[in-house]
Amino acid sequence: MEFGLSEEQVLLQDSVRRYLADNAPLDRVRAFAEQADDSDIWSGLCALGIGGLVIDEAHGGVGLSYLDAALVAETLGYAATPAPFLSTAILAPSALQAASAHTDLLPDIAAGTLRIGAALAESNGARQDAGVRSNAGKLSGKALFAMGAPADRYLVVDTQRRLHLVDAGAASLSIAALPNIDATRPLVELRLDGTPAELVADDPDVLRQVLVRGRTMLAADTLGAAQFMLDAAVAYAKEREQFNRPIASFQAVKHMCAEMAANLEPCRSMVWYAAHTIDETPSEAELMALHSKAHTSEVGKFVAKTATEVHGGMGFTDLVGLHYWFKRIGFNRQILGAPEYLREEAARVQGLAA
Repeated sequence: MEFGLSEEQVLLQDSVRRYLADNAPLDRVRAFAEQADDSDIWSGLCALGIGGLVIDEAHGGVGLSYLDAALVAETLGYAATPAPFLSTAILAPSALQAASAHTDLLPDIAAGTLRIGAALAESNGARQDAGVRSNAGKLSGKALFAMGAPADRYLVVDTQRRLHLVDAGAASLSIAALPNIDATRPLVELRLDGTPAELVADDPDVLRQVLVRGRTMLAADTLGAAQFMLDAAVAYAKEREQFNRPIASFQAVKHMCAEMAANLEPCRSMVWYAAHTIDETPSEAELMALHSKAHTSEVGKFVAKTATEVHGGMGFTDLVGLHYWFKRIGFNRQILGAPEYLREEAARVQGLAA
């Protein structure tokens, strides 16, 4: 039995990694943080087929597995890539294909000419007065933390866990930018007032499938971001000298790096298996998505903190830029469910809680 990646999967990761090294280095990430324009990066990724990664070939996509998508998400996280991969390439196609609705949009998504944001935060519990209500094909309310902005359309969940598509240019829709610690992925607030919407799915199971895929990709993204921070800490420790010797020779620093590696490495097989179950053993997919995102979030938080400490005062500077990965890990931890919420949900899935 094969427990490693196939040659094609290794080549997929390598091609995305090389593209990002050339087109999305740290300076490009900094530029995005100032201007929030990722059109060049996303168009290049779509030219590689990333936009249509999980879209069926019949609809203009590549038709690869969710394990392949997780490998791409891991690579994007490693580079702190500013791109609407989660919302446009994963959440939206998952919903449209699972519901067999609006599939005419899939070729444009795969080509990179249609960007779809995702306002699904209220599926984990509404905050304050947030929440969207549906009535006769129109939506009213407020959706917070919508991802993938700016987008042409938004995938919105209502209070009955139904999914809808809303045109970003609708007159009765107002979009406001939200403060966000992760400068690589803007968030917006959607205010809807009788806004026309197209129903995607009225079956809550479609939303469940979408969340499974989204949480798994976030876990993979955190895995990649944490791996970068570990690699950066090790490289810095080998170069930085104190008392005429590299700090990597100090036992305390060795222990810090070893502990990060020991905690992070098991996450890789956990995340890969979670992605594998989506296609191969769907009955396990929900539980694995919950556990992998919860656990990887905790490990990512530890790695982010420890890697920054290895860098000392330099770890807080924009010159090194570690904060982009640190904040990305923090964003991933909270969006689509924090670890505490996900563990409680996992208990319910297993029948251990009401």
